[in-house]
Amino acid sequence: MLEAKNLTKRYGSHTALNSLNLKIQPGEIFALLGQNGAGKTTTINLFLGFTEPTEGTASINGISVAEHPQEIKKYLAYIPETVMLYPNLTGLENLEYFSSLAGFDYSKKELGELLATAGLQSQAFGQRLAGYSKGMRQKVGIAIAVAKKAKVLLLDEPTSGLDPKASNEFSRTIRSLAENGTAILMATHDIFRAKEVANRIGIMKEGNMQSVIDASSISANELESLYLKTV
Repeated sequence: MLEAKNLTKRYGSHTALNSLNLKIQPGEIFALLGQNGAGKTTTINLFLGFTEPTEGTASINGISVAEHPQEIKKYLAYIPETVMLYPNLTGLENLEYFSSLAGFDYSKKELGELLATAGLQSQAFGQRLAGYSKGMRQKVGIAIAVAKKAKVLLLDEPTSGLDPKASNEFSRTIRSLAENGTAILMATHDIFRAKEVANRIGIMKEGNMQSVIDASSISANELESLYLKTV
């Protein structure tokens, strides 16, 4: 569902991403670990079409992102570290607006069910986003991804700033999305969260993928040790 072939991004003499080769299948969660500047966000931005590759290709569902930037948008949803929604609209109104942009026309009942599926409490549906916590905004972002029937979900530091309870809820929700066939690429600093939710984990350093690990084959402590040795 997501594929990078020799994907490279340079800014002058600086190589932000160097010849990345990666495939992520439907229903798979792939976590990218690495320090700031390792190439995680660059990778996500290339899949989003926010920046063009210097060399190589990023593709979604077999479609080149650089060649067909509008077409690939119907397949994906993106949740950044800070979800950008309209603070003066309610959770329900934000979901209604963004799902309508994607061509969907849901009833109020259906919108409420989508928010509930994402884990948002019903009493918050009619409250303005200005009063939401970060975790609540993340849930609206997930509801939008579900409403768009996104086959690909890109996450950039999604649990940064969340308390443990909100992080656990977030993990359960994205695992549920993966079980329904969504391919998920998640950039994170959270080693233990990556181990908990991902099928595979990639460790990046200075634009290079240093190692790719099957999450079921390694303990959290072993992963932490490998990460520290790598970075």
